[in-house]
Amino acid sequence: MHRTFLPNTVSTEGLVEQAQDTTAPDGMVFHHASEGKPLATPWQVASIRAGFISQHRLPEGWILDCACGSGIQLAAYAMALQRPVLGIELDEQRAQASAVNLTTVAKHEQVGVSWLEGSRIVAGDGTDPDGVLASLGAPSDLIAMLHLDPARPRNSRTHALEEMQPPLHSVLQSWAPFFAPDHPPAVLLDLSPRLTSAQREEVEAIVDGVWPNIARTWEWMSRGRGRVDRLGLWLGGLATPETMRRFVRVPPRISQKPLVLTCQSEVEESALTVFPPKRGEYVSILDAALVESGLAETWLSTVSKDSSFRWNFLEGRRPQVHHDHALRLNDEESRLLQATGRVVELIKFTLDETTVDRLVEVALEHNMASLKLRFDLAPELQPILQGSLDRQLRRRHGQRHGFVAQHPNGEVLLLCAEHAESKQ
Repeated sequence: MHRTFLPNTVSTEGLVEQAQDTTAPDGMVFHHASEGKPLATPWQVASIRAGFISQHRLPEGWILDCACGSGIQLAAYAMALQRPVLGIELDEQRAQASAVNLTTVAKHEQVGVSWLEGSRIVAGDGTDPDGVLASLGAPSDLIAMLHLDPARPRNSRTHALEEMQPPLHSVLQSWAPFFAPDHPPAVLLDLSPRLTSAQREEVEAIVDGVWPNIARTWEWMSRGRGRVDRLGLWLGGLATPETMRRFVRVPPRISQKPLVLTCQSEVEESALTVFPPKRGEYVSILDAALVESGLAETWLSTVSKDSSFRWNFLEGRRPQVHHDHALRLNDEESRLLQATGRVVELIKFTLDETTVDRLVEVALEHNMASLKLRFDLAPELQPILQGSLDRQLRRRHGQRHGFVAQHPNGEVLLLCAEHAESKQ
């Protein structure tokens, strides 16, 4: 049984959760069903993706999202493409919220929104195209583009592909016959950022089982918080020619453009090359998503005189690379780093509440005005130590800024001073 919601006539009755998206323009307040807000795509991310989609030529047909949730990504597509959209959501209240949010975006746009009247949200099974299309009573059953962001276990570091709902293979197989003829299928799979390289190969095998050798572009997206925020596989009519991998750094403000890096071929995996710690070398802690995308060394070679890099950490929230020359960065490129600086001191004592004053003394010897801890500490200890550093250094008159990183041997900490030449 399917229920269709018309965005221009849908009611908000029964929807109790409402929130301003912090990445959206003021006044763009979205509705959510129970516990729907944490799962919703941020408006800024949705808008960036929609902007990329608008650069592709799509045939006639529906812009389809088979598991649309609160409909924020779908609304961004509608606004960017100025075309009617079709959303499917198993949870009826979320489907209702999605229809309401399409109207919210249309009203905020304050220009012609002919797409709103033709858009539909269906509460039902996203793997049942016959049932969905029959419920619409619409003249077209062709699909111009398919977006799928399947649900997956929350609060879990790893999960199997079989835990995604609706299943990838069921969605792709069921909707494959409905794509517009004479055009490559245009598909975007919004996948879990926790997928391993082996699981990405499993996804590609599922795709090839439906469309053998279809063009594809993998995309890693980051908001600079020490993790991969979004992992996407762009297929067929949405793949970028000769681009196998793409990294997108979401900017701090929605008015700014994202920083995009691409690669035309497969990349060799970086290898750990741990060397003894030494003063004078440079340490950079990179965006974790940039490293996971495989594009880190390609980018580093464009901002450094170094021809080789020594990786001390490749996984986790703080990938750490050592090099012999300072990086030459502009403001935009500096977003790809958590920190970069020159090693000025080797700290050979364990940092805890009894030794933090010793670290302050060393920092003052190097004229530090501030010092950030950039290595893993017990969650209950980190704010105590960082707070002590902040309070003690704030009262002094240092002029340099720095950070403390961990050497892989676990016995030495690296006191690093940010380098003035790292920014142009």
